[in-house]
Amino acid sequence: MSNVLPNIKANIQNVLVGQEETITLLLTGLLAGGHVLIEDVPGMGKTVLARALAKSVDGKFGRVQFTPDLLPSDVTGLNVYDQRAGEFRFQPGPAFCNILLADEINRATPRTQSSLLECMAERQVTVDGETRPLEPPFFVIATQNPVETLGTYPLPEAQLDRFLLRISMQAPSREEERAILERFQDAEPLEDLAPVCTCQDIRQLQAQARKVYVHPALLDYLVELARASRDQRGVELGVSPRGTLALLRAAQAYAMLAGRAYAVPEDVKAVAVPVLAHRLSVSGMAGSSAAQRQAAGDLLQRVEVPTEDWGR
Repeated sequence: MSNVLPNIKANIQNVLVGQEETITLLLTGLLAGGHVLIEDVPGMGKTVLARALAKSVDGKFGRVQFTPDLLPSDVTGLNVYDQRAGEFRFQPGPAFCNILLADEINRATPRTQSSLLECMAERQVTVDGETRPLEPPFFVIATQNPVETLGTYPLPEAQLDRFLLRISMQAPSREEERAILERFQDAEPLEDLAPVCTCQDIRQLQAQARKVYVHPALLDYLVELARASRDQRGVELGVSPRGTLALLRAAQAYAMLAGRAYAVPEDVKAVAVPVLAHRLSVSGMAGSSAAQRQAAGDLLQRVEVPTEDWGR
């Protein structure tokens, strides 16, 4: 099990040049049992990153291209009448998978967006009164373009709150962009990518992440961050208790990716902005990701970091 995480990361980097911190945050979301929203302009590699992770895990991959005419049943599935059998049979939708790519999620109507809420929160799908569980691990990677707003529907707060992290891709350096051209000049590395772990491995790693030790003083630090967000100047709506718990889970997973069995304040600071920013409602800047990230960064500056011996 000790080599699984490095193997996944190396496998993704066979396709994606650079983006080390973005890959780490994506794996943080997977280990923490949450979901990830990747927000960036087209062409930065959002879909490539999602597909590379899906190919690295020997599980079922689902993909939904969200459009304004997409129906909830196109995501969750529906009952279809079988004339030969004389009965209705359930036809599963793309949500019945282990890793689901919800591409351009903000292009679908709120009704269709909300069809994912039950899947993300409760790992189940209810159709015509019958509830069907989703096989763990169930990990949603959603993408959206923050620049183009024509024909899009902003994600409601309840939907945003279900994403453990909101991340973005990093612009490549000159050397990295040159390496991208060389790597893809005469090959398609994504097509040749093979799995390096199983779904059972992921389930075991997720259970292991929950056992990462968090010192009581660090728990107090998480609580102070959440409470400070609720009375922060310029913030209309601060972090909910679900957001505080998300910060805890993300910090545990990030510590595990760093090879430690205990969390430290640096783990919290590394994941704080991706976890908290999209949960802050900034006055006068509705929907502004930059303003939300700035508010989350200011929050880290305001709250004093405790100093302890963080091991058991």
